[in-house]
Amino acid sequence: MNPNSFQFAPETFTQARTRIADRILRTPMVHSTSLSERAGVPVHLKLEQLQKTGSFKLRGATNAVLALDETAQANGVVGVSTGNHGRGLAYAARQAGVKCIICMSRLVPQNKIEGIKAQGAEVRIVGSSQDEAQVEVDRLVDEEGMTLLPPFDHKDIIAGQGTLGLELLEDVPEVETVLVPLSGGGLISGVAEAVKARKPDVKIIGVSMERGAAMAASQAAGHPVQVPELPTLADSLGGGIGLENRYTFNVVRDLVDNIVLLNEAEIAAGIRHAYWQERQVVEGSGAVCLAALVAEKAKLAGPSVALLSGCNIDMNMHQRIISGEDVDVAGEGET
Repeated sequence: MNPNSFQFAPETFTQARTRIADRILRTPMVHSTSLSERAGVPVHLKLEQLQKTGSFKLRGATNAVLALDETAQANGVVGVSTGNHGRGLAYAARQAGVKCIICMSRLVPQNKIEGIKAQGAEVRIVGSSQDEAQVEVDRLVDEEGMTLLPPFDHKDIIAGQGTLGLELLEDVPEVETVLVPLSGGGLISGVAEAVKARKPDVKIIGVSMERGAAMAASQAAGHPVQVPELPTLADSLGGGIGLENRYTFNVVRDLVDNIVLLNEAEIAAGIRHAYWQERQVVEGSGAVCLAALVAEKAKLAGPSVALLSGCNIDMNMHQRIISGEDVDVAGEGET
């Protein structure tokens, strides 16, 4: 591998780990008998949906908030989110005594809006896409001096997410393939950088949905492109990557070995598998790696780890899915 492929020094992730260690959980790694038998290789599950806020996003948000200087913390932080970043940022800000405003589009499920409000942040609903919500974020930065902490394309956010990679290598040192949910690329960038700096031959597979996969479309085009946001069971994977993307587009291009896209029925099957076979409640975006294995769309080379990234699903929707209902979120307008 070309050393120039890396954008972060390895110590970036160890420093982040030290910074956030007492504010997050080190989540469990478990062996999946059912998926190992299906894949023909050992498959392990990183249960990050058990993180304090129900999502990996707490790692990056906590690292970014704690890395701010005193002036920036005094002025407060603002972000745009499909839900889990907002919840993580709200939680991290409250723990640090920092004001937080989260701007969201109308496509975000109500349960995620309420989850953010419960953490003490102010929520502003603006427009029908993350790009439209970003306009209000930019105004708060320009007029009120708040600090923007974006969901993924930020060095401290990426460094915080990469702490997952360090834990993964410690728990499964023989790992050869890692499956990671893919949206804007903050999680997969951090994991890929942290893992491949130490084990360059590990294969990194990104998993997303067919409906509005902005990073996949951008990689296919060779540059960041805008993609319409569409209702999907994997709602937390929605949103663009930013036309002025600074970090994650390049990391995915250079370090991610394959991208797998799933249809809605396959995502639902992943949610069902998580519940009935693994005894885990996982949201659509958090279940895509399981779904890729169940659908046999991901080829594994040796011992593998699939990241379960979030559990913040509406429980009425979850009950319908695990009961076998063919849920059409496109028709319903939201998950």
